[in-house]
Amino acid sequence: MDLLRDNELIYGRLLPIDEPHLIDRYNKALKAFGFKPTKLKSFHVDRTGFSPEIAEECKDYDYLDPNGINRRFIILTPAQIDLPVVHTAFSNTSQLMFEFMSKNSRAIDALTIKDVIYGEIEDSVSTVSDIEDLLSINQVEFRVLSAEDVLGKASELGTLVDRLKQEPDAWRDNKMLERMVELAKVTGDIRENALVPDQVIFRHNAYWTSHFGGLYVFVDPDVTTVIGDPAAPGFRRSRPWQVSYLSIKDADAVFRFLASSGRIELPRASWIENSGYLEHRAEMVVRNLIWQADPDRNLSSVDKVWLQTWIHNNASAINRDGDFPFLNAAKREIGQLGQLKIEDVQPRQRFLVVRAKPRHADAWLTNRLISDFVPSDFVSRYVFNKQGFYKDYEGFSGAWRSHVVDVLKTTYLRDKDAFRNRLYGLTD
Repeated sequence: MDLLRDNELIYGRLLPIDEPHLIDRYNKALKAFGFKPTKLKSFHVDRTGFSPEIAEECKDYDYLDPNGINRRFIILTPAQIDLPVVHTAFSNTSQLMFEFMSKNSRAIDALTIKDVIYGEIEDSVSTVSDIEDLLSINQVEFRVLSAEDVLGKASELGTLVDRLKQEPDAWRDNKMLERMVELAKVTGDIRENALVPDQVIFRHNAYWTSHFGGLYVFVDPDVTTVIGDPAAPGFRRSRPWQVSYLSIKDADAVFRFLASSGRIELPRASWIENSGYLEHRAEMVVRNLIWQADPDRNLSSVDKVWLQTWIHNNASAINRDGDFPFLNAAKREIGQLGQLKIEDVQPRQRFLVVRAKPRHADAWLTNRLISDFVPSDFVSRYVFNKQGFYKDYEGFSGAWRSHVVDVLKTTYLRDKDAFRNRLYGLTD
């Protein structure tokens, strides 16, 4: 993983923590979670406060995610809201953290001036043993604490202020007034600084989870759809009257679900011709075939002319695979008819020519699911399915790893927003 780390393809865009007072605050949160304080003089954190360096030091990459449920968080600064989440068992952890920090920005701004905020994203279950445990999670609650108990002191001061306003003789209570002064030295003027988070409960909607080998949960008004390995405990047995179960191995069923629920854009000229989507897919297919034919080939000098020559010289292998000829035929049909007759396409190949509807709430999750059916497109895997990409990467040869990194640097990393917008219609 060193090559990925050096090129900021793993643990990229994290926030450096090297100021002694912030390290001291982080250690207070670690101690509250039952860990020894770090001896590091600097480290990096993501939106949740997860640090790969701390994880390596304590030899536990799940130190903020025990049992893959009830995710812990450590907030040192409001700036964490702009960071990615790089290690999680649930794909919606990032969105939940963003909503919590957005809704409670005033309190977080004020608290982190003096203190560290930490706690758990508390679910309704403490462990996950089968699918029913996952489906029982309808909402989460942020349990929020602070090392210096600024939250508790602000709450106490608020109660005393209310008493002072409501009880006519309360101002005569010198002990109460002294306590208020003592508390105000820590909290400041709570009339100006909102120190207690206003909103801590949030909906738990569609998501991917790493449990049971990877599982997707999509939520619609009348039905919840679970997509995963049929061997997962509880598959087709948990709430069969209100949950639809689809095998991740059944490309036809998964595609029909995505199409019928309005989550994908079918291959039409309106978006295909200007996006370069089919051309991108075709290039990824060819690169994958090159890797399969010669995993140790040095591809550092590959350009489009070289790729075209390789295609001509390896026509038999390309035709046997079938994806490259299919994409060329699809491009011609869309150019002539304005669309592709998707019902005539093999189920597996349908995923080569569709993308998530950009404005659908589940667009990122849907693109992630599509990437599971198109493993040859390592760029899409990296963009939407980093856990899947990193797993694939472990099986790559050294030469192929270098090539993959070079392609990602010259395509996606060069301008992420423009790349996502052109191919997938997504804007931040």
